Amino acid sequence: MTTIDIVSDLVCPWCYIGLRRLDAAIAEVRRERPDFSCEKRWLPFFLNPDTPPEGEPYLPFLEKKFGGPAPVLALFERVRAAGRPWGVDYAFEKIEVRANTLQAHRLIHWAQQRGDAARLVERLFVAQFQRGERIGDVALLAQVAVECGYPGAEVERYLASGADIEEVRTSERCFRAMGISMVPTFIVDGRQVVVGAEDPAVLAAAINKTLA
Repeated sequence: MTTIDIVSDLVCPWCYIGLRRLDAAIAEVRRERPDFSCEKRWLPFFLNPDTPPEGEPYLPFLEKKFGGPAPVLALFERVRAAGRPWGVDYAFEKIEVRANTLQAHRLIHWAQQRGDAARLVERLFVAQFQRGERIGDVALLAQVAVECGYPGAEVERYLASGADIEEVRTSERCFRAMGISMVPTFIVDGRQVVVGAEDPAVLAAAINKTLA
């Protein structure tokens, strides 16, 4: 089975598009190789490690980073245009807080120990970019997990425990030490690396190289 590591952050809009393009690439590979199987592993990255635990105001952060309102609006339009063909409708106007994603990455880490976390990741992207929900809030994270079928009491205990915080942080630091500075980054079987939300053809080619 092929392993596809996905280094991403839930506040990165291109990571959501990258997820859709990866799924299209996997479908493309399976058209030629019907027996192809893969495991997707979601790995943490913090676009802004210094984001306070409670988050920070969304638009002021972006305007400071990109140089004012006009560049931010232009960025929003580029991302919206890129997302539409993939069924991703961004509602940036609903987002008030840029979240600290440590707790969300912890939840994904926990979910992966219990099976495929793809549904949870998708739902967290929806919460962030289509509903404008605060994905740094542990109550919201617990609610999303329950909607994805995880037992609520167990999720709440885990999020309250502080377990795996250092493991997630250490994992993220390791990716930075490897030279990863842009997300999404896809690592196929530890051999082929694709940086950015590339077209499905590029991702499919990387997968096929590991199968040759």
